[in-house]
Amino acid sequence: MKDATPVIETRNLHKAYGTLEVIKGVDITAQRGNVISLIGSSGSGKSTILRCINLLEDSQQGDILFKGEPVRWRGEGLGRHPADPKQVLRIRTNLAMVFQQFNLWAHLSILQNVMEAPVTVLGRDRAEVEEAARGYLDKVGIGDKCDAWPAQLSGGQQQRAAIARALAMEPEALLFDEPTSALDPELEQEVVRVIRDLAAEGRTMMIVTHDMRMAADVSDHVIFLHQGLIEEEGPPDALFGQPKSGRLQQFLSSTMAA
Repeated sequence: MKDATPVIETRNLHKAYGTLEVIKGVDITAQRGNVISLIGSSGSGKSTILRCINLLEDSQQGDILFKGEPVRWRGEGLGRHPADPKQVLRIRTNLAMVFQQFNLWAHLSILQNVMEAPVTVLGRDRAEVEEAARGYLDKVGIGDKCDAWPAQLSGGQQQRAAIARALAMEPEALLFDEPTSALDPELEQEVVRVIRDLAAEGRTMMIVTHDMRMAADVSDHVIFLHQGLIEEEGPPDALFGQPKSGRLQQFLSSTMAA
């Protein structure tokens, strides 16, 4: 029987920077195998939600649950922080994040970049990790770049290495924060192909993106954010084909025209 417990859930999530409230009460549910895309204008709160889910940012109100387990907090409001560092580490290692700017270690080869966290954070056997890492680099199409340095790779290749590094942690879900926005259009397609393949495998993913075509292609569910709130959400066919909200219609017309 399929487990009905969501992999990721937020309930009434709020996030502020001082007096500026950027997330104003957001509910998101990602079941196992779901691909959810977050779209919206810059400043709508998309990336902040992802960073709150991965506990890179502290939220001030609401619940974050990972596989049904709520994050434990101490303090309130702007003084609220996770109460259990071990829980934070466990959740972070199971929610691998891929960033806009790749964040590869320049002093390590591509293979070493992919191996580093499973060996040092998870304490896995180095020989087993190396075999798996080579497999993940093959999977994303850069198996021949194991011994290269990050600076020797194109942006698209670096981002694919970052995806391999995330996969090497064998996470429950992948979080992508604008994975293609730093890339030229032709390099962007290399990364989109990898994400599309991962979606076809049934991996649980949350993707913050400006790429409407990718969101339409790979997502089960799309969430349009406006000023820190969910303005509209639903399956991509409905959201892109028959948007109900005037704000979403305006956003899509300006985005598609760009």
